Amino acid sequence: MTADQDTRAVANRRLALKLAAVAVAMFGFGYALSPMYDLMCQAFGLNGKTGRIEAQAAVQPVDMNRTVTVEFTGLATSGLPWEFKPLVKKLEAHPGETMEVKYLVHNLAQEEITGQAIPSVAPGVSAAHFKKIECFCFTQQTLKPGETREMPVRFVVDAGLDKDVHTITLSYSFFNTNKLSAQKYGGEALAQGDDHAHHAHPATASGG
Repeated sequence: MTADQDTRAVANRRLALKLAAVAVAMFGFGYALSPMYDLMCQAFGLNGKTGRIEAQAAVQPVDMNRTVTVEFTGLATSGLPWEFKPLVKKLEAHPGETMEVKYLVHNLAQEEITGQAIPSVAPGVSAAHFKKIECFCFTQQTLKPGETREMPVRFVVDAGLDKDVHTITLSYSFFNTNKLSAQKYGGEALAQGDDHAHHAHPATASGG
């Protein structure tokens, strides 16, 4: 082997080692994405990670000296031919007080369709203190052709909420869960894994 060949061989080995190191690093980064994503969701109130508790755990002293405004919004994404809106735009809640609002959903299509609602809470610092007891977002919702349904959300804002937070906004985006159906109506279906926060299963009744 000549000196040039030996030099090229050494260079090739170094390049191979560098590529292997990059591959290992990329694998490690990809492996870490899931827990990182979960932490981000918890921190910013994305993808439904806004705190889910049992009714018994929601019982706590009510702070009558403090009031928080809770606003409600919602939309049906393209690909889901539903009308979807809150029946109450906002309300005043005392920390520790269990509250309930309802959303109205109407299937405009002439066929049965299943949707999944993904919630988010703003500002992000309030997400950990906004506890849902009952929510239609916990399960997939199946509506018959032309069906209209009122769906409840029961929640409590716990007393640990930062004193500087005076307004919380709860938003829902409703997605079609079927890819072909969503494409038929000009949109995209809920991506695989997007509903993992609630381990969703089909449901023909609201709540839970």
